[in-house]
Amino acid sequence: MAIRGRVSVVAAEAAKVPDEPAGTPRLAILLAAAMFVFVIDTSLMNVSISAVVEDLDTTVSGVQSAVAIEALVSAAFILIGSKLGDLFGRKRAYVAGLVLYALGALAMVVGQGLAAIIVFWAVIGGLGAALYLPAMQSLVHGNFEGRTQAKVYALVGASAAIAAAIGPLLGGFLTTLLSWRVGFLLEVGIIAIVLAGSGLIRDVPYTGDRAVDWVGAVLSVVGMGGVVLGVLVWQEGGESVAALLAVGMAALAAFVYWIVRRKRDGEAALLDPSLFDSKLFSFGIAQGILQQIALGGMLIALPIYLQLVLGYNALEAGLSLAPLSLTMFAVAVLAGKRAGERRPSSLIRAGFALLVLAMVILIPLVPRADTGWYLVIPLMLAGAGLGLLVSQLNNYTLSPVSEERVGEAAGVNSATGSFGLSFGLAFAGAVMLATLSIAFTNKAESSNVLPVAEQQQVAQVLEDDAQVMSDAQLAPLLADQPREIQDEILSINEDARHLALQVALLITLLASLVGLANAFRMMRLPDPDASAAAGAALG
Repeated sequence: MAIRGRVSVVAAEAAKVPDEPAGTPRLAILLAAAMFVFVIDTSLMNVSISAVVEDLDTTVSGVQSAVAIEALVSAAFILIGSKLGDLFGRKRAYVAGLVLYALGALAMVVGQGLAAIIVFWAVIGGLGAALYLPAMQSLVHGNFEGRTQAKVYALVGASAAIAAAIGPLLGGFLTTLLSWRVGFLLEVGIIAIVLAGSGLIRDVPYTGDRAVDWVGAVLSVVGMGGVVLGVLVWQEGGESVAALLAVGMAALAAFVYWIVRRKRDGEAALLDPSLFDSKLFSFGIAQGILQQIALGGMLIALPIYLQLVLGYNALEAGLSLAPLSLTMFAVAVLAGKRAGERRPSSLIRAGFALLVLAMVILIPLVPRADTGWYLVIPLMLAGAGLGLLVSQLNNYTLSPVSEERVGEAAGVNSATGSFGLSFGLAFAGAVMLATLSIAFTNKAESSNVLPVAEQQQVAQVLEDDAQVMSDAQLAPLLADQPREIQDEILSINEDARHLALQVALLITLLASLVGLANAFRMMRLPDPDASAAAGAALG
């Protein structure tokens, strides 16, 4: 799947650097490979969720928490990572980030528990992404010139789209025929090749303000982290949820106040709030967040539905998701080639409208479909909607930004998109498990088959550890129960599971509806000019 927050590829005109050699085609391919690895990473995890849960002896919610934390860490630290690249060298940041990202992927190859996956893949790997992604954009800008630079940005964007399209298929194939760990081993191999070619890179010196806004950095991390971690703690049934959410919201409010004050006083700020003076930029950022929240709802519900409800293996799940990813890729490419023929705001409106239509069709199908074939049409509609959004939103967002500020604006674009994705994953997961617990408990208490003691036991177990379970996972736990009780609990589990997945998809529907409403407001704004700082973009 295309993950816009995780892919922010900005096509820009190269600053002319006299007497400096242009980058080589080999370097362009290596940079594209670095982006390919980044985008395919989450697809591998989601399509292999059943195998990961079984192999690590963990829960679906635990794995989804790791995915959300990885997206959150990359979002929360990407602005800081961009500044560190400015201070210590973009090439150093690029290499260091790739090394950390490789360590995260390697942890997936050898890790034996969820804790190791969270620490190494989600946290260390997320920090690596926050370092190397902004550095990569600056290195493309500094190593290529003119038309060649635009082609390299297009190549990097195309690699991201290709990774999003083939990720579910590749992950499903490797997981089913070999192991889910092989996909991450492949990532390590690609990163090793990319690092081996780092000698081709000419570092890009930074000539701007070298002051660091450490207070802003801390507030941004605490703000985004507090909100998403609060939702994740709620998902896992932990305590202090309200306190974490309150701290996160307060930190975000303090962050906004801080950067506005720093700007007014003429001091360095983590990001320039005047970027949001442009309605095009503000609407673009808001729509990108909504797109990512919608995507997060699908990323948590669809793999669970295919693997734990329909009982598909990773390959079957990947093939079932192919209509979504392949349609997204095809529509994004087609819309990109025909850019200028339609108003960008009208295409964005059409994208959200298609997402709304897809969810309206998909949600009622969840309790009724017994095969992935029922999902083909709504998944193609959702893919077409995402493809239109992917083809337009980056350029729309960055079009009003001047060339010297496009790096900072692209960092904000990436950070807010990744935050939206991590929030969507965490919130949809929390709502899904809360719905599962309530529905299961209510159905158990109203059952005429389950004894009162069994009803109380069900309620206690769900209060401590609510999780989505397939019938195959639940059956061994009921082996000692009479047949009628087994059948009743399996029936209740099926009904509650369907309802929980439908509610998770409502998050996608709600975000898409808000995006559609915003798109009508965007139609009243002037179209963005073709910008040298933000040309064709995929991601």
